[in-house]
Amino acid sequence: MAVHVASLTLSHFRSHLRTRLELDGRVVVLSGANGAGKTNILEAVSLLSPGRGLRRATPDEIARQPQALGWKLRAEIATDGGPRQIETWAAPGAARQVQIDSKSAAQIALGSVMAMLWLTPQMDRLWIEGAEGRRRFLDRIVLSFWPEHGSEVLAYDKAMRERNRLLREGVGDGAWYAALEAQMAQAGARITANRTEALALLADHAREDGPFPVADLTLEGAAPDGAEDLAEALAAGRRRDMAAGRSLTGPHRADLGAIWAAKGMAAAQCSTGEQKALLISVVLANASALAAERGTPPVLLLDEVAAHLDASRRAALHDALSALGVQAFLTGTGADLFSDLGPRAQHFRVTEREGHSHLEEISP
Repeated sequence: MAVHVASLTLSHFRSHLRTRLELDGRVVVLSGANGAGKTNILEAVSLLSPGRGLRRATPDEIARQPQALGWKLRAEIATDGGPRQIETWAAPGAARQVQIDSKSAAQIALGSVMAMLWLTPQMDRLWIEGAEGRRRFLDRIVLSFWPEHGSEVLAYDKAMRERNRLLREGVGDGAWYAALEAQMAQAGARITANRTEALALLADHAREDGPFPVADLTLEGAAPDGAEDLAEALAAGRRRDMAAGRSLTGPHRADLGAIWAAKGMAAAQCSTGEQKALLISVVLANASALAAERGTPPVLLLDEVAAHLDASRRAALHDALSALGVQAFLTGTGADLFSDLGPRAQHFRVTEREGHSHLEEISP
């Protein structure tokens, strides 16, 4: 049995005053007009994983307005080991809280319950915009395999912020730098190793005979691989970094390179539709690799994924999701976009009435 969301209740979450979904593990289709609240449901599901969700919103931004009373999510996750309960919420002005099976937990622990990946319309420009978005995309891939990767990133970022503060203040004490650089080097080496291994796993599961073009993915601009070499590079670069006021060496400077393998063309030079197809190819390879490595595919959140896909590729995507046995949440303005899924999916209509979102299950 694939791990999946069996039920989800949203309370005072954006446009949803109170919404409940009962799900059986099939693909979930959410159709409705723009602004009805479809993406808000996907955002709620994304908060059952570590981090700030697919919109990277603060807790206060999520709360239903104008009441601003805070918000709460409650979910049951079906797993091979039995059902797991997740609750996450935030009171006004407070940090987000998490409970797993009625016990307080760190956000990173959510990754051990269920792996999750997503594509949003904002990511359509992933290959042509700045490297930061591609690093974030890559690190979500890594997190899907190894949830502890998030702790390594946090440890690295904390040490780097402290080092950057010393650089900006012109501190010259080498001992202070050495201690922080040792922390950065240890965490940084593990970050680079995790990213490299994750890309290798994706390459092993990319289907050259599949409906979507295979992307050759590479880690570019990466720092030295080993902790010792990275520590030496940081020490050697102190004067340059002090002039810049920030650290110029390390995995925080890495980028994700992508080439359409069959054409030998950089993703940034492909058409909009081709770039979208490459993204979908990467996500499907990730899901296939997770099914092999963890024994179950991730939950997929595919917001308006039909954009830039013709009917044949849309049908091919639906077939691929069904073949993987993955629970995928799909959104679109018209139910007809998903008609070929038929009974392979649960279909819901999302509407906005009286100032908040409503949900009803409909026949395929």
